[in-house]
Amino acid sequence: MDFKILGPVSAELDGRPVPLDGSKQRTALAALLLAHGQVITDERLTTLLWGWDPPATSTRQLYTYVSRLRTRLGPGHGLERHGAGYRMDITPAALDWDRFRALAETGRADLLAGRYADAERRLGQALALWSGPALSDVTEQLAAAEGPRLTEAHLAATEHHTEAALALGRHGELVPGLTRQVTLHPVRERLRGQLMTALFRCGRQADALCLYEEGRRVLADELGIDPGPELRALHQEILAATLPAPAAPEHLTTTLTAEPPAPRPAPAGRAPVGPAPVGWTSVDQASAVPGPAARPVPALLPAAPGDFTGRQAQSRDVLDALDSHQDVVITGAHGTGKSALALKAAEQARPAFPDGQLYADLRTPDGTPRTPAQVLGWFLHALGAAPGRIPDGLDERAQLYRTLLAGRRMLIVLDNAADDAQVRPLLPGGGATRTLVTGIRPGLASLEGTRLVRLGPMTPAEATGLLARIAGPDRLAADPEAVARIAEYCDRLPLALRIAAARLADRPDRPAAHLAARLAAEDRRLGELRIGSLDVTTGLRHALTALDPSTATAFAVLTATDLPTFTPPDAAALLDLPLHEAEDVLDRLADARLLEPRPADNIVPQFRLMPLVRLFSRTRVLTAV
Repeated sequence: MDFKILGPVSAELDGRPVPLDGSKQRTALAALLLAHGQVITDERLTTLLWGWDPPATSTRQLYTYVSRLRTRLGPGHGLERHGAGYRMDITPAALDWDRFRALAETGRADLLAGRYADAERRLGQALALWSGPALSDVTEQLAAAEGPRLTEAHLAATEHHTEAALALGRHGELVPGLTRQVTLHPVRERLRGQLMTALFRCGRQADALCLYEEGRRVLADELGIDPGPELRALHQEILAATLPAPAAPEHLTTTLTAEPPAPRPAPAGRAPVGPAPVGWTSVDQASAVPGPAARPVPALLPAAPGDFTGRQAQSRDVLDALDSHQDVVITGAHGTGKSALALKAAEQARPAFPDGQLYADLRTPDGTPRTPAQVLGWFLHALGAAPGRIPDGLDERAQLYRTLLAGRRMLIVLDNAADDAQVRPLLPGGGATRTLVTGIRPGLASLEGTRLVRLGPMTPAEATGLLARIAGPDRLAADPEAVARIAEYCDRLPLALRIAAARLADRPDRPAAHLAARLAAEDRRLGELRIGSLDVTTGLRHALTALDPSTATAFAVLTATDLPTFTPPDAAALLDLPLHEAEDVLDRLADARLLEPRPADNIVPQFRLMPLVRLFSRTRVLTAV
């Protein structure tokens, strides 16, 4: 049995995943694993699962979770009742946290002894055990109790691994990852010093000095302190160009030949093909493919919103995935800010992709999907392909596209994807290039090797923060209650909040309570949430148009009620359908992001209808009448 907590909590038996039910069962398993055979009382487990205000049925539910866990793990699970609690003996099993600590401790010992190659190898193996933030799918109580020490252990191992790699002279390959770590942990001086060292050894003395000044400002602004003596001493060494060379640099031998390669045999009826000119690659599309000396560095990313607010956890998820060499799919309902998050994350990750960034909106202004062939034409042109040599066929364009991306470290942002079939021809053929996709359809989750990041409504604090960021904090501070009402009338959706904030900024003579009163009127709310080219109904209109007639009719019936949530039995009664057909209707509406699935305490699924979606559906029905 293999257990993993350095990322999502999981278990494998003979290489096959063990199915686990939800965050609470995963929390119980993780807590028992972290106890290393010690007894965890029922009271402690209850607090980790529900916090300080557990439900009245918590004892029975806890027993159910543990009982199901025993069943899932099978014989020899080592999970047993002990007094007023539970303990789990995993002696014959493997836990990735234990393996990580053993490798990290051995690697640190190698580092202290000057065995840099061994240290780099072992610490690299330790870090490779992480598949994302530790305990990423447990309750917030367990994450708060155990997450910080696991994160600190990961950061310490990262610093030790970096120190070993710097000693081996691998500064060039360290810069992207270190840039990412310093962005995530701006007050961690050791990481900043390591990045300064790597930049200086790459011949970027000015960038290293600027990085120090940035750190000095961050420490002063956030903590009111100056850099420590080690970072100040490093700064002086870089300033005076007296930084020591790597302690044990690796020596790579490169063999160069002065003779050109022999001509390739020519197919029948064609002249022989000689060696390619300097700076170009000799392939079948030789006249279309620039070599390393001629490669442009595309910068197609639009600017990220300067007033981007909130979504800190989701931003970390995206950046952690990119840093772990994973592609990312950001999904959510219309107006949840998927594009804004993608552009913000891409902007923050830009230093990790020095060969450029590609961007395409995969949806036309009228809402129809763009063809992959059209987008590939844009990308091939940006990558330096000769315009007259770009092939017409989709497969040929995709092959040339992957050829041009080979050996590059680029970030590709595919915005507003319709489905996975539209995206697949636009994916690179492996390597260091990463892809960031946004869209609403669930089929995007089928893209292999991707991290799925879901967006819903903002938290109340994030929503009011976005309103204040756009309309001005001083103005809104006078009436926080009205601001909170505006946020709720906007369903706490970033698009609707942005429109409302723009209205407030446009009419400084009117208080926030005035807009709150206008939004309170349901018959005019959608009209108020429209300004310039921004309109909350645009995405909803596209979603409803894409529904098949029977699903659209069912949606109209459901939205005519005042129920805030629906279960399959509710829908079956309202639609006069068998239970399984009603559940299929709800699933199709959730796939279109017109209903929001909600966690349920039992096996009956629940779906929430957002107020703005209800208003839009009713408006459409009245208009049709």
